[in-house]
Amino acid sequence: MKPAAVIHDQIATLAHEAGFSKAGIAPIPSPGEEADYPELGHFEPWIGLGYAGEMEYLKRRDEANRLLRSSLRIAVPWARSVIVCAANYNADAPKSIDPAPAESAWIARYAWTGQDSGQPSDYHDVLLARLKKLEQSLQQALGPFLSRCYVDTGPLVERIYAKYAGIGWIGKNTCIIDQKLGSWLFLGVILTGLELPSTDPIQVPEDRCGSCTRCIDACPTGALVAPYEMDASLCIGYLTIEKRGSIPEPLRSQMGRQVFGCDICQDVCPWNRRAPVSGDEELAVRPDLVNPALSWLAELDAESFRKLFRQSPVQRAKLGGLLRNVAIAMGNSGLEEYLPKLREWAAGSDPVLAEAAQWALARSEGASGLPGETWEL
Repeated sequence: MKPAAVIHDQIATLAHEAGFSKAGIAPIPSPGEEADYPELGHFEPWIGLGYAGEMEYLKRRDEANRLLRSSLRIAVPWARSVIVCAANYNADAPKSIDPAPAESAWIARYAWTGQDSGQPSDYHDVLLARLKKLEQSLQQALGPFLSRCYVDTGPLVERIYAKYAGIGWIGKNTCIIDQKLGSWLFLGVILTGLELPSTDPIQVPEDRCGSCTRCIDACPTGALVAPYEMDASLCIGYLTIEKRGSIPEPLRSQMGRQVFGCDICQDVCPWNRRAPVSGDEELAVRPDLVNPALSWLAELDAESFRKLFRQSPVQRAKLGGLLRNVAIAMGNSGLEEYLPKLREWAAGSDPVLAEAAQWALARSEGASGLPGETWEL
């Protein structure tokens, strides 16, 4: 096996050629050595506190009742090393905390996917193709080895391995942060059966959050219950994407205009102030998804939703979930122009949408919002 530094440089070079901004290697501790990665020990109690909400895939266990995501050696016994790759998706576009028209919605920055032959291009597909290209290059350079590529679908907590691969530190908002790139990073991984050499000791990026608590202070729903700890069941990203059925009523007024995901804890992060804008054409911004009009989204039907968000992360919310979120945002806007649409939904056959619309109508009664007001954190 080549020296660790040579292997790392080779992987970094090939990853860059495949289209990634940064890459590194993290060895996979055996079940008896997981104290080397203390964050792995936090996953079981995190699940026990109910912080995963309804995300059942995070709670999957093996026959011995061990959480799969608590150890890669449990989930994928043959895996010995993880190659973690990061792609910058920062855009030269407004932030969710910038003033915006009161009639506008917010879709998370990561879902502003580019166009591929006139169709939206999901970052999952873009990154997976790049991982496959890197995998093939490594097979040629290092010889055949067992491997598997994942983008958000693997049985692991990516940010933990990203930390020990040198991609960045885990911030108080639980995102991976790189001192130069900030936190606007997509992560993809290649699990390998190779005992790839790592630096000794492993070079873990220094935590540079310091005494800053801006992300914690800015979270509308209090999802960041402590530094480095998130109750995902309170996160607006979870509520607008993963949560099925009705959203708990006490949280609705805190959701503002967010209809798919939330960027607030990243938008307020000082490390993103000078984060470089991505020039990645495959992850280019779709201007129509930046501050889209609530009234436009409200008119989507099954066919238009499918066409607009084909191969887009937004399809995960499904049409019913997105309209539920739009109804809540309309109620939070205080604008009277939405009352007819809310009344239509309130009398409709979708019970979840009808209930959200009824809540929005009640919230709108006596509201003082006027066209021309702006959202501002």
